[in-house]
Amino acid sequence: MTGLRLTILGGGGFRVPLVYGAVLADRSDRRVTHVVLHDTDETRLHAIGHVLAAQAGRHTAADPGHRPPEVTMTTDLGTALEGAHFVFSAIRVGGLPGRTADERVALDLGLLGQETTGAGGVSYGLRTVPVAVAVAERVKALAPDAWVVNFTNPAGLVTQAMQQVLGDRVVGICDSALGVARRAAAALGHDLAHAEIDYAGLNHLGWLQGLRVDGRDVLPDLLADPDRLGSIEEGHLFGVDWLQTLGVLPNEYLHYYYFTRDAVAAITSGTRTRGEFLLGQQASFYAALTDSPGEALATWDRVARERNATYMQENRAEDESRSEQDIEGGGYEGVALALMAAIARDEPATLILNVASAGTLPGLPVDAVVEVPCRVTAAGPRPLPVSPLRGAELGLTLQVKAVEELTIRAALDGDPRTAVEALALHPLVDSVTVARRLLSGYRARIPSLDRVFNGT
Repeated sequence: MTGLRLTILGGGGFRVPLVYGAVLADRSDRRVTHVVLHDTDETRLHAIGHVLAAQAGRHTAADPGHRPPEVTMTTDLGTALEGAHFVFSAIRVGGLPGRTADERVALDLGLLGQETTGAGGVSYGLRTVPVAVAVAERVKALAPDAWVVNFTNPAGLVTQAMQQVLGDRVVGICDSALGVARRAAAALGHDLAHAEIDYAGLNHLGWLQGLRVDGRDVLPDLLADPDRLGSIEEGHLFGVDWLQTLGVLPNEYLHYYYFTRDAVAAITSGTRTRGEFLLGQQASFYAALTDSPGEALATWDRVARERNATYMQENRAEDESRSEQDIEGGGYEGVALALMAAIARDEPATLILNVASAGTLPGLPVDAVVEVPCRVTAAGPRPLPVSPLRGAELGLTLQVKAVEELTIRAALDGDPRTAVEALALHPLVDSVTVARRLLSGYRARIPSLDRVFNGT
């Protein structure tokens, strides 16, 4: 059987080795045999190339009979897309400097500074949508049969924008929803592979509403057990009492909605934001790889572990740390590999994905991208039935989805008034006046966002 060609956009990104590691582990006949890395930054491309070469070398030493996928690198998008079976989109428009501006402009106005949630997510979406849609148009022209797997944040918003060009052949993935279900099952001693997950919402805005094993919902067992509930990441972030009050397990990003003032205070009390931490860390990482390419894999392993260990650290008590399983990281690359296997080899899988609702969540438009469990086959993903969202959860979901759709429209039309509307209607922005100041601040700090509205 012929091999698969995988193109990774944003191929110089730090997390690319996670994907390549998953591809290396695949032993199936119809697997990825050629990986194309595309990036606009040639230095970053070659740095990550050193890591992948070391991964391939380690793999070959352990299993000489299994040939690792060939890796090529290019800064030309057309070359990268030609012949692709799957396209992973993991771009960051504006880079990490843009992310730090997303955070700081909001924090300076007393609002949450986070790259996908609140004002920062709107800013990130505004500058990313035009680029993502342009990529979708190139895919349609050069690789019309390819499936696009979108990692680019804000994942649900960007997936919905790209679906306007490519339809259901764009699928968004994220590992945070799967992480909620995995931790809940593990705390109860169940294998998630044998459980039915009842999860619904939007990317970074969803709730685990049930977890059925042998036909019985076992989630109430966890919610009724303070010790087990308090042992998982959600227990640390939200507190046992609040989780028991809700009666569901929220995605970790809902901490920013339920504990907004606490989150803002925690972030502003730190010496630097998450974006500023990553900006410094990655500058050192890429410089180290340029200076010592022979130590690329060891350097990457060390930095990746540090990165995972400090994830959402500002929302934990000083003596709290992530579990070892969460620190080991990964997750989303496994989802991506399972998605490819289901489509390319017709190996059915049940995954939590970002797809068009198609009536799965009543109250949302049928073309609204939601995050729900899906059954994936060679025909692609199809959302599975889930419990309807309750009033409070549905209301928040509808409001944030409206903001996402306004963001898409503002970005494609280049309309600052619609951008202000998107910011003003976000539940984490408390004033139209502040929304106007946010947009002005973002335009002043982020050139790629300003270009959306000045036509250059």
